[in-house]
Amino acid sequence: MKLLRFALLLALLAAALLFYRVTRPYQGFRGETFVEIPRGTSGAAIGDLLARAGVVRSRWDFLLARMLNRGRVLQAGEYCFRQPATASQVFAQIARGDVFYYELVVPEGKNMFDIAALAEELGLFPAAQFLPAARNPAMIRDLDPAAPTLEGFLFPDSYKLSRHITPERLCRIMTNRFREVWRGLGATGNVHHIVTLASLVEKEGKLAAERPQIAAVFANRLHLDMKLDCDPTTIYAALLTDHYRGVIHRSDLASEHPYNTYRHAGLPPGPIANPGLASIRAAIDPADSDALYFVLRPDGSGGHQFSSTIAAHQEAAEKYRRSHR
Repeated sequence: MKLLRFALLLALLAAALLFYRVTRPYQGFRGETFVEIPRGTSGAAIGDLLARAGVVRSRWDFLLARMLNRGRVLQAGEYCFRQPATASQVFAQIARGDVFYYELVVPEGKNMFDIAALAEELGLFPAAQFLPAARNPAMIRDLDPAAPTLEGFLFPDSYKLSRHITPERLCRIMTNRFREVWRGLGATGNVHHIVTLASLVEKEGKLAAERPQIAAVFANRLHLDMKLDCDPTTIYAALLTDHYRGVIHRSDLASEHPYNTYRHAGLPPGPIANPGLASIRAAIDPADSDALYFVLRPDGSGGHQFSSTIAAHQEAAEKYRRSHR
């Protein structure tokens, strides 16, 4: 009987020790740690990775936590551990697939310079590393053989990215997202023309409901071989030559740069930003309108007054100027 009680006591002590090891945060944790778990890694090998990284005390702690959670599948990926955790908590994080990622949010209408700055701000890589990749149109030759860069095809969206993302890989992810959207539209027109026009619409139209009307103005001007006189193209020309300082100067309007639509009729050589779905749809199917001009309304709504004659446009423009004197 004494021997049985002694064995039972030993079993209870062993269980208590094991419970202590699994439920007590590891005090040897050294601070924020990343652990990459390749696909197909065994539970024992995962325990070794975690122990070597200082996330758990030993592989046995992790394997014990796994034994206590039978039936749960461990997920591959890169994990970030920011504070001391129990072996059970570490196991649960990996079983949930709670992997580490950066979320890059690219709003509609951002250009490649904006995206480069967003990536740098997020800590992905320096902006200067992104721009050479974005200026290489090789990966979209199947979409647009005439594209001078990837501008217009870096689709605005939210992207979950690993720490190891490269500029080239990010460009491929974003252009593949554009492909998905383009296929979903079932569009049959000239992609270079549509996306370039959509980028102008995106930059000019803050109100989604107005975008088909803005697209109509540009389409009407193109049909009449009128210059588009689009301010955002002038800004983009200045950006390409590193001359833009936050406002448009007379020298910008007079620039002979091919993207400056105040000097050259027709669309610019390529998109000036990355349009969203609404602007692409507007470029595919502009409104039925004979308007040739638009100017901001003075009410601060961001909406525009559309006109089909120069006299009506000048009157609308004067109202806007008077409201801002």
